[in-house]
This record gives sequence, C-alpha cells and structure tokens, in this order.
Amino acid sequence: MSTNITLFVADDHPMLLKGLVDELKAFNYKVVGTAANGASALEQIVALAPTIAILDMEMPMLTGLEVIQKCKEKPTQTQFIILTSHKEKGIIHQAKQLNIMGYIVKDEPFQEVHNCIQSVSRGEAYFSSVFNEVMDDEITPELQKIKLLSPSERTIVRLVAQGKSSKEIGELLSVSSRTVEKHRSNIITKLNLAPVPDALLLWTKEFPSFLSDI
Repeated sequence: MSTNITLFVADDHPMLLKGLVDELKAFNYKVVGTAANGASALEQIVALAPTIAILDMEMPMLTGLEVIQKCKEKPTQTQFIILTSHKEKGIIHQAKQLNIMGYIVKDEPFQEVHNCIQSVSRGEAYFSSVFNEVMDDEITPELQKIKLLSPSERTIVRLVAQGKSSKEIGELLSVSSRTVEKHRSNIITKLNLAPVPDALLLWTKEFPSFLSDI
C-alpha cells in the first residue's frame, strides 16, 4: 500500500465520518482533512489538493456530485470516490458522466473502500458491483431507448423538461398543440413509460442527466 496517498473525507454524519477516518488511519492512510458539508469540502479540496477525496453523496450546501463538478472546473489533480447509500439510476448516470473514478455503496465492508482507494490511486476506476449492475441492466437499456427518438421528439423532450406545455411547445416549433401531443404520445411509447399524467415530465425530472444524451 502506498503511503504517498493523501485523503480528504466529507460526510455530514459525524459518527460515520469519524468511523471512516478511524478505519482509514488504521490502514495507515494519511487523512489531510475532513468536512461535514459540501461548501467546506470544496474549499478544502481546492486548498489541500489531496490525492483522493471521498465524498458522501448527500451533504448540506453542496452535494458530493456538485462538489466534484465544481472541482473539475478548476485545475485540480484530485480524484474522487463517491461513498453513498444511493442506488438510483439518475444519480449513477450522473456519476458516470462526471468520470468519477470510484463509487462505493455504504453497506459494503470497509475492505471495498480500501480496494477502491488502491485502484483509484493507480488510475484505475473501481465501482461497487451494484453500480455496474444498474449501468448494465437499467441505464444502458434506457439510453438505447433514447436513440429511438427522432430529432423532433428529442427537441420536444428538452422543452418538456423546461416545463413547457404542449401549446407553448407548438408555438415555439410552429406546429399545432395537437401535433405536439401526438409526438409526446410517440415518445412515451418509445421510452416505454407508464400511461400516467405528465409521464414524460416525471421522466425528465427523474433522469435529468439523460437530457445530455438527447
């Protein structure tokens, strides 16, 4: 195990944070800083430039993903590991889009965290098995469905995500609201969405990161 690895850890649960830091130190890792909220994490990561930052997904002020996004806008060499209880498709897809090197689910044993740190320090991505399962079984098929949408349908999905009504979309695209409704029906069929009110709008809210693929 390399002793040159410096770690930063952020979690808004004090007991979980202390427990993780204690485990890391027991493995002779050098923990250079900790934070209990995303804003503090961002500030310290930029200042300390640790080798790896291990971030909780849900934190006050900024989420783990928001911290990573802001860090990537700056010249930082820090790599990131998300430690979370979240297994939702939308969040996992966002993590993948940000090229996060590690994603560990909190109910995994600490050995998985250690394995992840070692892999990431070598420049190798490391994900919990649940991450790959969700990617392969849920996200990839969803992205394949998006490929079935025509250019006009993709435009309508983006406008629906902005909260536009069929009438407003029709005015913007110079078509009738009836035509827009037909397109929406076709989109719902292609995405295999449940026939419920605002099905398409609910889909865009559940998977906002998918909009970049549309």
